Amino acid sequence: MQDVVVQPAAEVVSDFSPLWWFLVKMGQVGLFVAVLSLMVAALVLADRKIWAAAQMRRGPNVVGAFGLLQTIADALKFFFKEIVIPAGADKFLFIAAPVITLVMAFLAWGVIPVAPGWVISDINIGVLYVLAISSLGVYGIIIGGWASNSKYPFMGALRSAAQMISYEVSIGFIILTVIFLVGSMNLTDIVEAQKGGFWNWHMFMLNFSEYGWRIIILLPLMFYMGVLFFISALAETNRPPFDLPEAESELVAGYQVEYSSTPFLMYFFGEYVNIMLLSAMMTILFLGGWYAPIDVGFQFIPPFFWFFGKCAFLFFLFAMVKAIVPRYRYDQLMRLGWKVFLPTSLIAVMVVATLVAFGANGAA
Repeated sequence: MQDVVVQPAAEVVSDFSPLWWFLVKMGQVGLFVAVLSLMVAALVLADRKIWAAAQMRRGPNVVGAFGLLQTIADALKFFFKEIVIPAGADKFLFIAAPVITLVMAFLAWGVIPVAPGWVISDINIGVLYVLAISSLGVYGIIIGGWASNSKYPFMGALRSAAQMISYEVSIGFIILTVIFLVGSMNLTDIVEAQKGGFWNWHMFMLNFSEYGWRIIILLPLMFYMGVLFFISALAETNRPPFDLPEAESELVAGYQVEYSSTPFLMYFFGEYVNIMLLSAMMTILFLGGWYAPIDVGFQFIPPFFWFFGKCAFLFFLFAMVKAIVPRYRYDQLMRLGWKVFLPTSLIAVMVVATLVAFGANGAA
């Protein structure tokens, strides 16, 4: 009897014509965009509901059952409103700025694995790609504030640029600690390094068999790095208490004050896509990605649901911080980024690198 040869999946895909490969990728991209769009609608409603609950009021409860259609109604309102462009604005850049913000927010999701094999492009430098794309996103805000030809949007854009750059430096150092532990910038590899239970997650570092005496240092250090990443994500997405670029008491809404209708919706949409992106990155880097906290007894739950559940929990924390933490002053925000987060994350990089080097030399 002739043996059946099973062809690897990568070779099967390579046998397809370029057109077929293009159509498959476009289908994947369309599916990701559709799912992210629906999730934005759900998260906006959840954000408003959580904030309302913290203030002991109902929140959206009229449009649709329990207000479930309120976000869709708001989106339709923005679509049909008139686009108002200030007389002194640069019209091309004024419209291009929110498009840049939205496109960059979606592009970063191209390398995010949400389950085994569920990724558009599983590249080996996925972490570097995400950092590069998120850095480009600041141009949409700077251009929008400048093109509006108004002092309040311009001041908000400068604030946002300084804030995002400041905290991206800390986020980069924090991610470096995870890269040193895993030895790879591939996001799938980072998740796979945390399988087996929550004690293998980088947020907790309780795997004595792998790290030995080093967990005495790594456990509090990596937990602190996870907390720093979460706080930096708040600043990176201009979320309260770090929403100084949009401070209505000072800047009347900041860089987006001159925007209305669909351009404003693009900014709003891009902000929530970025929030989901950073929630997904923290899930991948520190919380085990799509793996269950305990492997035994949970095999019937699909990996995607674990990934989604962790991201939803992190978004809940985003919403609760918005509801209960007072807004920082701008000088406090910058001091926190440059004088606290940057030095401590840099020290953490050196400590983790040293411990990894000792382990590689057989000192564990």
